[in-house]
Order: sequence, then C-alpha cells, then structure tokens
Amino acid sequence: MSRIEAVIFDWAGTTVDYGCFAPVQVFIEVFRHVGIEPTMDEVRAPMGMLKRDHIKTMLGMERIHQLWLAKYKREFTEEDIDGMYEIYEEKLLSILDRYADPKPYVLETITKLREMGIKIGSTTGYTDKMMEIVTKKAEENGYKPDAWFSPDSVGSKGRPYPYMIFKNMEALGVTKVQNVMKVGDTVSDILEGKNAGVISVGILEGSSEMALTEEEYAALSDKEREERSARVMKRYQEAGADYVIRNMSELVEFVNKIS
Repeated sequence: MSRIEAVIFDWAGTTVDYGCFAPVQVFIEVFRHVGIEPTMDEVRAPMGMLKRDHIKTMLGMERIHQLWLAKYKREFTEEDIDGMYEIYEEKLLSILDRYADPKPYVLETITKLREMGIKIGSTTGYTDKMMEIVTKKAEENGYKPDAWFSPDSVGSKGRPYPYMIFKNMEALGVTKVQNVMKVGDTVSDILEGKNAGVISVGILEGSSEMALTEEEYAALSDKEREERSARVMKRYQEAGADYVIRNMSELVEFVNKIS
C-alpha cells in the first residue's frame, strides 16, 4: 500500500453536524409544503447527493410518486423540482450556521493528520452558496480543510460522480488515486470514493446512515448500539466500502496501519 497523501472528508454527518440533521429537517418541510409526508428512510436514502438531485430522486420513489400522482393527477416535472428546490435552498440557508459544529474527535484528528504530512480535502452535497455559510462557521469553530469542492465546481455532477475528488487531488497536488482516502457517512460518499478509485471509508457514529443525535446515540444500550452499527456497516459494505470506522478517533491509527 502506498503512503496516504490526502484524506478527503464529507461535511455534514462526517466532520460537522452530528447525525446530518440540517438537510433532513428541510427536506421534510419541503415535501410537506407540497402535501406529501415523507418517511425518515425516504429522506435519508439519497443523502449526500446534490440537493436538487436528492429531491428528484425522492419524487421518483414508488410510494412518494404514487402520492404525487394521487394529489396532482399528473407526473412531476422539472419545473416542480425547481420550485421545491427554491424553497429548500431558502430554508436551508436560513439554518445552516447552526449546524457547523465539528463532530467529536474531528479537530484532534485533523491536527494529527497534518502533523503526518497528510493534506485535508473535502467534498459535499451542498452548493457553493450553502458552503459559504458552513465553511465560515466551521472555521470559527476550529475546522478548515485545505480544499473543498461542491457540485457547482464540476458542472453539477455531484455524487456518486467522482469529479469533486479529482478536483481535490488537483488542488492538493496528489500524485495518484491509490494515495487518497475518502471518508464519508452516506452510501453516496462510498460510491463517490469507489468511482474515483480511492480508498473508500464509512464512518458509523454521527452519520446520516445512523440517523441519531449525539444524545440519542449515547442513550442506546450496548446491544442496541452494536445492532445499529452492524446495519449501517452492512449498507456501507454493500455499496463497496473498503473499510468502516466507528468514529474519527480511529482514523489516525487506521491510516498508519494501511500505509
């Protein structure tokens, strides 16, 4: 195995916003606005995608699609998606600054990785406009990667396309994909990493896939925690994850081991 030159992190649910709750709450509100009550599983399934693509994917889900047809007596259109996305963006921008606190162990881990000479990149399902808020607030809270790219920088071809990872590699001067690790908290993150040919790692605690607040996770019994972790791990592995870690505190030792 080659030496790791760069670790590329996702944002919400991976490095900030424990449980990835900012986008989830807004997706629920947007679908309620058009008269459809989505389930948490439906909201979470496309997480990590470009947000407009996320809305389109949800509208295409069997149950939601049938509810749409019953209510509107027609297929949804690109204009419908645009209208819902406009509402989504406005609502999300109004709350994002409250969801940029670094998750446990993130700041210490970033410091240690940098001490090892490893560069820190990042990709996201947020747009540049959303990231202006998140990056500013995260930096105030102590977290600033060396590079970040949103789907806006790659012609809106966000996850599962690999292009945001390639933009990071170019900006960070990384020599080859084998020397890059992608860490994320959704199936879309895993697929992004796999499609880029990098080492793809899923994180369990505080992930969108786990879908729990820090307090809810802490309140679980050991048995419940292991059962939930096993379910999330299975989803990552089925998507092709090379490795799965419990939380960010395990990452430095893990990087040392595979290097």
